[in-house]
Amino acid sequence: MIALASHVDWSAAIVLFIVLLVSLTAHEAAHALVAKLGGDLTAYRSGQVTLNPLPHIQREPMGMVVVPLLSIYLSGGTSCIGFASAPIDPIWAYHHPRRAALVSAAGPLANFVLAALAFGVLCIVGRPESSEGAAVRHIAGTFLLLNVLLGLFNLFSVPPLAGAGILGGLVLPMRRVYDNLRRIPYLPLILLVFVAFKLMPIVFWPVFHTINGWLPYPYHP
Repeated sequence: MIALASHVDWSAAIVLFIVLLVSLTAHEAAHALVAKLGGDLTAYRSGQVTLNPLPHIQREPMGMVVVPLLSIYLSGGTSCIGFASAPIDPIWAYHHPRRAALVSAAGPLANFVLAALAFGVLCIVGRPESSEGAAVRHIAGTFLLLNVLLGLFNLFSVPPLAGAGILGGLVLPMRRVYDNLRRIPYLPLILLVFVAFKLMPIVFWPVFHTINGWLPYPYHP
């Protein structure tokens, strides 16, 4: 039985959903752009070299709309889960492992760039003196938190996360290890859940609190 949240803070929920949508779009667009520059036009031909979220939603409606909205509703607007993907030519990736590693790294890097921009906004805004200032701090703080989270999560070397693509492209024997992992039913999913719920809190919160401590006025989620 699933217990539904009795109250949803809709203003916070809308901000959370939009920030996640923008962050996932930037992540996948970065993958697609670097793949295009490296010679793989698969994602480019599907229209994913864009910051327009619609092509990304059309490719992954469950991960970018249905699951995020459901998780927001069930949590009362306090948390959000989402996912997306960009297509890649496996033959191209096999023959160009270093370029494929750069493609994998581009997604988390895009999230860290968004986090850096949000950090800059929070430094400029400083202490909120008005409702407008508080709103800007909330939006920028949500961008900071979500993009640090997305960037760090994707660096774990578990398929299908970007970390596995980076490691597999730079350390070629790891490609065989990952291929074998993918052949075991449900193992990648089990590893993904373990990373998300066991390892991420251990890694994420110390990193976020450290970054937050550098702000003149720390952001409180």
